[in-house]
Formats: sequence, C-alpha cells, structure tokens
Amino acid sequence: MPRSAMPRNDMPKDTLVERDVKGAGKIGVAGAAGKMGRLLVAMISSTEDLTLTAAIEQSGHAHIGTDAGELAGLGKIGVIIGDDLASVLPELDVLIDFTIAGATAKHLDLCRQAGTSMVIGTTGMSDADQARLRETGQDIGIVFSSNYSLGINALFRLVEMVTEMFGDSVDIEIIETHHRHKVDAPSGTALALGERIAKTLGHQFKDTAVFGRHGMTGERNRATIGFHAVRAGDIVGEHRVIFAGVGERLEITHQAHTRANFAEGALRAARWVRSQPAGVYDMMDVLGIS
Repeated sequence: MPRSAMPRNDMPKDTLVERDVKGAGKIGVAGAAGKMGRLLVAMISSTEDLTLTAAIEQSGHAHIGTDAGELAGLGKIGVIIGDDLASVLPELDVLIDFTIAGATAKHLDLCRQAGTSMVIGTTGMSDADQARLRETGQDIGIVFSSNYSLGINALFRLVEMVTEMFGDSVDIEIIETHHRHKVDAPSGTALALGERIAKTLGHQFKDTAVFGRHGMTGERNRATIGFHAVRAGDIVGEHRVIFAGVGERLEITHQAHTRANFAEGALRAARWVRSQPAGVYDMMDVLGIS
C-alpha cells in the first residue's frame, strides 16, 4: 500500500504532529520513552532535514499522553506519545524502532501494510523474527543493524581483514560489556562480529560459536569462536575481539561512551533508506562499504 501523498486531516492529533518543513523526512520513533527513544527524539528535533512526526510506546505505558519533547528534556514540542502506530504510519517516511523483538515483529507487519520504511536497532530477535524481517523487506526498505555506530562498523571491516590475514592460525574470543539493564546476551553486535568472522573463515557460525565456559571444558578447539558477556553498572558498551596465536596477541577494541553515536547512525540510515527500493540493508550499505 503506497504512502498517502497528502497529509490527512482525520489523523489523531495526540499521536501526530504535522510540520510543514520543506523537504524534511517525516520520522516516527517507536519506543520513544526509552533511553534511545528519548535521545532520538532530541536529535531529530535539532535537525533541519528531519522532522519528528510521531512518538510511539506500547499500550499501557506510563508515558502515554506525555509530550515527547518534555520527556527528552527539550520542553514541549507538540508531539504527544501515543500507542496507535497504525494510524500514523501513512504519514511517515521512516519508522525508527529500537524496542524489543515482540514489538518489532508487530511493527514490521504494520509498516508493510502502510508502505513505510524502517530503521531497526532491536536486538535479541529470533530466527523466526529475522525471517519475517527478510520477508517484509520484499515490500519496503529496511535498514537492520545490530549497531549503528560508525566505529563499530569500522570494527566489522577491520575484524574481517584481520581474520583473512590470520585464517585458522589463531584462537578468536569476543568479549562484550554492557550496562546492567541490558536484557539479552551476548549482544547483537558481538554475534554479528562472530558471524562475520565465521563467514570469512568459511565456517558455519552455529557450529563454531561457544557461549561462555564452565567446569572441565577440555582443551580449546581452535575452530571455535568464544563469546563472553559482562553486565555491570551503566557501561554504554564495549566490544573486544582477541586474536591470540603463539607468541603474540592482537586485540581490537571499540568503546562507546555515549548513545549519541548510535542515534546519529540511525538518523543517517533514516535519511538514506528514504530513497532506496524495497530490500533489507545494513549499516555497511548505508556507509557504502558493504
């Protein structure tokens, strides 16, 4: 179903604000009351080429009816957090979704019906969820990435290059550290790093991944990729990839000090996907280095 070419007058004013910003992309934020959601609201509101058109939360959320700008520390901006995504989607160019797997699955169906592009940063999605995502990408443009940081995407490329150089001659371990509130482990970024390493080596990821170790594990199998997750305090995010051989060790580390880098990458993806045909893309496509 194509997007409506003209703003409708029957849209609920509690969830939609119509701003006539010439050429501006109309953006909706799902999970607008969360930490990433609030940051996205603030950053979209400070740009000239994007306009925050809708802010969405799950039904029953305590902040339904709250001005999204006030929640983000901006003061009132006239965008009220609502829970009726379907009613606002026809007016959006892109929905940015940093929520949870179950919510994202529902949002995929609604965006497909409305013809609205998506930028998805949700982690912890099952194989079935990702299959639904790929199917939805036949009809709308979707950017799906485990991490929208430019530095992390540089790390993806560096890890592939180093893996090509070392091949199977080293042991590879991935250690990720995040704040105590993160609900999934390992992080989606750590898994994406492992998948890229396994693909570069010509291995099946599911056959090589080892998640943590305990007890008498026996000697390490060099064909495996080890994963370790740390959850503590308010750490935004750190990913460390270790390539350990005999007599030397190479470590590549990325540290995120603020969520702003994730939000900026998501906005870059939103600008990009507006003009793309249907398909599922990642941040490497957005950056032109895939």
